[in-house]
Amino acid sequence: MKRVLILLTAAMAGFSFAADTAAGHRIESSPLHAKRIPDPNQVSIALEVIVTGLDRPVAVRNAGDGSSRLFIVEQAGRIRIVEGNELGATPFLDISTRVRSSSGEQGLLGLAFHHDFETNGRFFVNYTDLAGDTVVAEFALSEDDSDRADPSSESIIMTIEQPRSNHNGGDIAFGPDGYLWIATGDGGGAGDPERNGQNRETLLGKLLRIDVDSGSTYTIPPDNPFVDDPDARQEIWALGLRNPWRFSFDRVTGDLFVADVGQAMWEEINFETRTDPGGRNYGWNTMEGSQCFQVDSCSTDGLTQPIAEYSHDFGCSVTGGYVYRGIRFPALRGLYLYGDYCSGTIWGLAPSHSTGWSFAVVGESGARISSFGEDESGELYLVDLGSGSLYLITGKTTANPPRRPSRRSAPQSRWLSALGDLLSASDRPVRPAARSAAW
Repeated sequence: MKRVLILLTAAMAGFSFAADTAAGHRIESSPLHAKRIPDPNQVSIALEVIVTGLDRPVAVRNAGDGSSRLFIVEQAGRIRIVEGNELGATPFLDISTRVRSSSGEQGLLGLAFHHDFETNGRFFVNYTDLAGDTVVAEFALSEDDSDRADPSSESIIMTIEQPRSNHNGGDIAFGPDGYLWIATGDGGGAGDPERNGQNRETLLGKLLRIDVDSGSTYTIPPDNPFVDDPDARQEIWALGLRNPWRFSFDRVTGDLFVADVGQAMWEEINFETRTDPGGRNYGWNTMEGSQCFQVDSCSTDGLTQPIAEYSHDFGCSVTGGYVYRGIRFPALRGLYLYGDYCSGTIWGLAPSHSTGWSFAVVGESGARISSFGEDESGELYLVDLGSGSLYLITGKTTANPPRRPSRRSAPQSRWLSALGDLLSASDRPVRPAARSAAW
């Protein structure tokens, strides 16, 4: 396939603050492992088309088995293989008859390969079943074809009842600790009406951590933060999430980044170091981002603030990404890249020695960014739900400071079609950002 190069230029000046920044953006303090990390203000990216013809792609994964294959999750219930920049004709797995994907936020949403997949052939998926509930299940590789999974090998690990069709979360990944991590949404409805995000007795609105290498289905890691709390589910690692749409671990540091989709004003990025003991409360629905939700004041005691956030002047549904650790594009090394599904904006975020975290827009993709992905060598990709395309992210250092864009708000039609937060008009009203952007 002929590759098409789409050039993107950095479009906004970045900041490095420990508290408030320019209106519409905020940033918080960071750890100081920032050696040799580039300045996001001096980086621009490009997208190189790898394959087209995907059907509603929502995730990109690698198996870590030395094959260099990419596995693309399609929302309807299929997993496709990309090898040598070619899209395989036969799905790696097709469970579309078991998956409900009629709502914009339902479907086959997550994929994680066991860290010993090369030898044991185990992998895990997160999908919405025909009843509309979340299922985390294990599958096995076919015994006679390394490009096919055995659809009859399904073993259900966990089922979570979903009260509504939206806010399913859906991401899963193995952490550097060898445990399986699972992101769940709050169960849907405007404003989390059941307050699931703050309820430790439910798995909704949480980040979960389980051991799938022991027990009949799974066991609880002994160092999970709520193992001794009789009023909490022991699977919980963190709470106070609304609809986390993609989390990832830095393959070098083991640090964790969690992107959480906001209600009507703020999109946020949360962060934990690898040595964090867990139990963090990211605030929803007491707060949306770093702002009190629907009230003028609120108690923030015990709540963890996001490290970065942006208002709906710049998009409407955050898609979390990865820290670039590849070798092909040194300009990107150490940057956490994330984007917005509605606006197609891509940001670079990095720790700063002086004042916290530094960020800047590094590209305007024009894509409906449904997910980022990482290959075995640390190169990064994204998929466009709208065009059904897989792109390689390339980058370079820019000689000139980025341009500052004119202010714009995400139009209503994009708000209502965002994969990360497809809501009814009454659930997601058209309303201005908390503060106007000051560019």
